[in-house]
Parts: sequence; C-alpha cells; structure tokens
Amino acid sequence: MTLAKRLSQVSPLLPDWMDTLALGAWGVLMMKYWLTGRLGLLIHPNYFGLTIGAGLLLLVMTGLNLQKLLRGKPQIGVRHFTLFPPGWMSMVLLVSALLGLWITPRPFASETALERGLQDSALLTRAQPQTFRPNADPAARSLIDWVRTLDVYPEPDAYSGQPVQVQGFAVHTPNLPDAYLMLTRFVITCCAADAYPVGLPVKLPQSRQAYPPDQWFDVSGQMVTETLDDRRQLVIAAETLQGIPAPRNPYAY
Repeated sequence: MTLAKRLSQVSPLLPDWMDTLALGAWGVLMMKYWLTGRLGLLIHPNYFGLTIGAGLLLLVMTGLNLQKLLRGKPQIGVRHFTLFPPGWMSMVLLVSALLGLWITPRPFASETALERGLQDSALLTRAQPQTFRPNADPAARSLIDWVRTLDVYPEPDAYSGQPVQVQGFAVHTPNLPDAYLMLTRFVITCCAADAYPVGLPVKLPQSRQAYPPDQWFDVSGQMVTETLDDRRQLVIAAETLQGIPAPRNPYAY
C-alpha cells in the first residue's frame, strides 16, 4: 500500500487539505517575494502584476477551500488535474513552496557571468536596437546604455575621449591582462533563467587583485580604444573606482 493511499484512509478529505495547503503556500510565496522586494530577482517587472494577481487569486482560493473543508465538504484541487495518485502532486507543490519560503534568492555574480559567456560576448546584447534611444549625454549613460550604443554603432573610435560614469560588479576574465577587469551587469528579459551578462573592460590604475570579483563599483573616467584579446575594443580608462553596495535589484532591463 502506497503512502498516498494510507494517507487517504486516514481521512477522506486529506487530499483536499493537501491541495489547499499547496495553493496557500504558493500564494504566500508569491506575496512574500513581492513584499520583500525580491520579486525582481526572479522575473522582469513587466510580469509583476501577473504574479501578484496570481498570488492573490491563490490566497482567495485557499480561503474558499478552507471554508468548505471546515464544513466537511470536498473541493476541487490539484489532485483533480493530475495522473498521479491523490496527494502526491500537492505534496510536491507544497514542499517546493516551503523550500522557496526558506531559501532566499540571490542575484547572479561573476561565476555565473563567466559560465554564460561574458568573456566571449563582452560587447553584445540581445536588446533590439530599434527600441533603444541612446542618451545624448555620454556621462549620463549607464553601463547598459553604453553596451546598447555599441550594438547600434560598434566603431570604438567614435566614442574615444568621451566621459563615462557607470556602475557594475567586477569580473576577472581570464582573457584580459592583470590591469583590466570587466565591469558587468546582468540583463533580464523575462525571468532569471534567461538573464545574460554584458559588460565593458576597465583599465585599472593598479593590479585587479585590488578589486575583488563581485564587488560593485562606481567607475568614472573616459573612453579609450585599445586592442585586447586580438580585438579593438572600447575600454573605460578608470580615473576613480569607488566601491559601492550592491543595489537591491541588481538586474538591468
């Protein structure tokens, strides 16, 4: 006799209680991520409304189901829409929601940036150029603005000598000399699963060992053209590098 069947014999409504708990746990999880400001670590802001609405709907369904169960009446739940034995799917959903409540999501860092190919596509972005309007003031461009500007017109000499002030986290790429690091941001288009890193090389006043990976920096200087990794690239010649706290939502859109 399976565990699910044994549980079903304890009470005819036990699977319904499992369904209700699973729905409620997922509703609480979605609302927790929203209220704690962590939702942006998982999905694009365009989908906040959908996620919050879904969380509220799950909580309303949980409340309605609880009213029925307290009166001893069955309700429609997860087990009515699965081929698995009663209770198993709800148990899986409940455990996964509880894990989500216990584990705090963390933003991606330099290790993930290297795994996802930053060293091979430092000046590439998946943004569509036709939807991008570059800032006319070079000093007001963010790191993402610079990368997207280079996508539109990739000739580095066109920007040489322009002032720059950008923020991002340090990545020590193996293809750059010791006096350079990659200032990096992750761009998210839908959810964390499709987040990808973009960045620009920074020429440092000293060895990059003085600038630890994953530390966020506010970098000021000017743009120069240099040949790195057998390729002419736009490089930030840093005049100041100030360590800053990581932003609450570190992704760009």
